[in-house]
Amino acid sequence: MRGLRGLAPRSRRGAAARTSGAAASSPVRLALSDLLLLGLTRLRTKPLRAALSALGISIGIATVVVVTGIPASSQQAVMDELASLGPDLLRAAAVPNQGEDQPAGLPTASIGMAGRIGPVQEVSGVANVHAGVRRTDKVDGGSTGITVLASKPNLLPLLGAKIHSGSFLTPAKERFPTVVLGAKAATWLGITDLPPGQPKPRILLNDTWFTVVGVLARSPLAPDVEQSVLVGWDAARTSLGFDGRPSVVYVRATDASLEDVRAVLGRTLNPEQPGLVQVSRPSEALAAQRITQNAFSTLFLGLAGVALLVGGIGVANTMVISVLERRREIGLRRALGANRGQIRGQFLTESVVLCTIGGLLGAGLGILGVIAYANSQHWPVVIPANALLAGIGASIAVGVLAGVYPAVRASLLTPTEALAAD
Repeated sequence: MRGLRGLAPRSRRGAAARTSGAAASSPVRLALSDLLLLGLTRLRTKPLRAALSALGISIGIATVVVVTGIPASSQQAVMDELASLGPDLLRAAAVPNQGEDQPAGLPTASIGMAGRIGPVQEVSGVANVHAGVRRTDKVDGGSTGITVLASKPNLLPLLGAKIHSGSFLTPAKERFPTVVLGAKAATWLGITDLPPGQPKPRILLNDTWFTVVGVLARSPLAPDVEQSVLVGWDAARTSLGFDGRPSVVYVRATDASLEDVRAVLGRTLNPEQPGLVQVSRPSEALAAQRITQNAFSTLFLGLAGVALLVGGIGVANTMVISVLERRREIGLRRALGANRGQIRGQFLTESVVLCTIGGLLGAGLGILGVIAYANSQHWPVVIPANALLAGIGASIAVGVLAGVYPAVRASLLTPTEALAAD
């Protein structure tokens, strides 16, 4: 019994010793902050090598931003130029019936009916009131080549036209005898400017005096408006005997639905006689706009892919060389108790931190490069947010992928072979 009693404490002490030994030999988990500091150690001790590695990564990411930002800025400049040609503008005009010299005009409700087409964004119209234009009542007859058009107040923004002098017709002004001259009509009438503070000139439409309140700049999208005198819709009714039937309706629609709108516009404006409505074909600028957009999209993907590939190869090469030249350090750390997981974490953290720093630096350099080049070409500065975020995210992803192989290779080295390396 004494022997058994003596053995019992020794058995309990042995079990406790084995338990403490097992606890001592279990791997220690590094906190995230410790792992980050460990990954930054090499960057602090070898700043020149780290700077050169980050520079290589930043050049790759800057290339991604530049090769997407510069074409995007160029594309926006081209698209703005094409937009000024009115690719989304349709012109529906009344045509005369057989045996008639003048078109009868569209139904009075045609402008409102066009506005109810789903993809239509803006709609306006004009009407030829067949009035004579005279600068003075001392001569008979009107100026040849000048057309008097009743106009809606929203015509100017729809056509993208600009005021050269004075102001355009407003809902308040269109009820009074006021007119706006097109650029060519103003030249023919000798009224090319309206100095502020001076009395406004007047012209005769038929036998009624109208005050000139504005002169338009050149309007490439509406050459018929350039050689016209524009009068308010209500004023044309009360003073010129206008019957309210528009002769031309202008429609802006979304680019994707422009052909569909054109197909139904004639029947919508004149359901009874759609054959008496001539709708212009979509501008060739729209086709050029779509081709340009598709071409640039393909270019973006190709250039970004090549730039990311080059950057990824550079990061992977840097990390592999780093493992080869640090084998003694790896062996020493393993001999001092570092496990394979800690070695993998160290090299993976180094790669991710290096790529993050390089990615942010490269994004900044790329933005500055795009701004400088776009300003030198007088282009709008466009930096695609998707490309910028993708570049930074891709640099981090490349850092993870490029650091996996070196990290695994470093963790597989045994302490003896690592310490024995030259």
